[in-house]
Amino acid sequence: MSELTLTVMRLGFLAVLWLFVIVAVQVIRSDLFGTRVTQRAVARRPEAAPQQQRRPQQPPQPQRGRQRRGAPTKLVITEGSLAGTTVALQGQTITLGRAHDSTIVLDDDYASGRHARIYPDRDGQWIVEDLGSTNGTYLDRGRLTTPVPIPPGTPIRIGKTVIELRK
Repeated sequence: MSELTLTVMRLGFLAVLWLFVIVAVQVIRSDLFGTRVTQRAVARRPEAAPQQQRRPQQPPQPQRGRQRRGAPTKLVITEGSLAGTTVALQGQTITLGRAHDSTIVLDDDYASGRHARIYPDRDGQWIVEDLGSTNGTYLDRGRLTTPVPIPPGTPIRIGKTVIELRK
């Protein structure tokens, strides 16, 4: 082997070794300090926006001006560990369960992680839906199998917790 070939191979090996060291340092640095997330303000014109945007499926939101007269304005927990708690109904979906990201976190052994949700429909009525819970959701002693409108004052039972919609 000529001396020139041997020197080129040594320099190539040294370059690969340094490349490995630099990549290893970057990985350790990102593990220690995390990655930097930058937000860029992007101004989009309406005609430049895509025609169809895919959004996660959510229950339809009621229109603000079409709320029915006598419609419930608050959700009250009447029995259970959270008895006396009141949540204002402002047109958003309310999730119930043991999961920490639920709107109302139930400390109840009979509640599932994502137990039920209460949401408004287009007519301003509130709907309760069981989300496939193990022990079920009951509306006035009847077990829910489909989404059902909630009459004001009717108890909704999830384990030991009872909830009512009130005006």
